[in-house]
This record gives sequence, C-alpha cells and structure tokens, in this order.
Amino acid sequence: MSSVCYVYIMTNEYNTTLYVGFTHDIARRVYEHKHELLDGFTKSYHLHKLVYVEQFNMAVDGIAYEKRLKKFSRTKKFALINEQNPHWRDLAEDFGLE
Repeated sequence: MSSVCYVYIMTNEYNTTLYVGFTHDIARRVYEHKHELLDGFTKSYHLHKLVYVEQFNMAVDGIAYEKRLKKFSRTKKFALINEQNPHWRDLAEDFGLE
C-alpha cells in the first residue's frame, strides 16, 4: 500500500523548542499548528514555524523515521535542520501557507 506522507519539525519564533510529527496532509497539519486548532504540545509552546520536512512514499517508512528522529539528540535535530534549511525559514510558504 503506497501513501505519500511527511515527517516534519515545527519550532517557535525563537527556534528554541522542537516538535517532530508525522502526517499524510502536510498543508492541513501545519495549518492546524499555526492556528492552534488542536490542544497539545505545539499549541502550548506556540510552535508555528515549519523548519524541516521529509516526504515518504510509504507510511510505514515515514512512521519508522519519525520514531527514529524523535530519539535524536537536540544537537542532532538542529544539525539536520541546518543541513536542509540553514536559515530556518518557515517552509510552510512552500505549501502555500502563511
């Protein structure tokens, strides 16, 4: 079964707190984070900035990567973001989100 999905990292405006997530609909999920539509960690810490996205063609691969990424040290997560997005710009713009 093939299904495009995404593993992503959200942060706050100061790039101090990170959240790793998984979704099949990156645009919808980022919109929910940005507008604090769902209670939880990202709402509590105002994590509105998408700084890392990885696409997978199989959900099982995406879920496995999300689990691995959540175990990364903070330093390793920062290095991963810096590699893909060195200026820490909000990648939500790439999905037509503000």
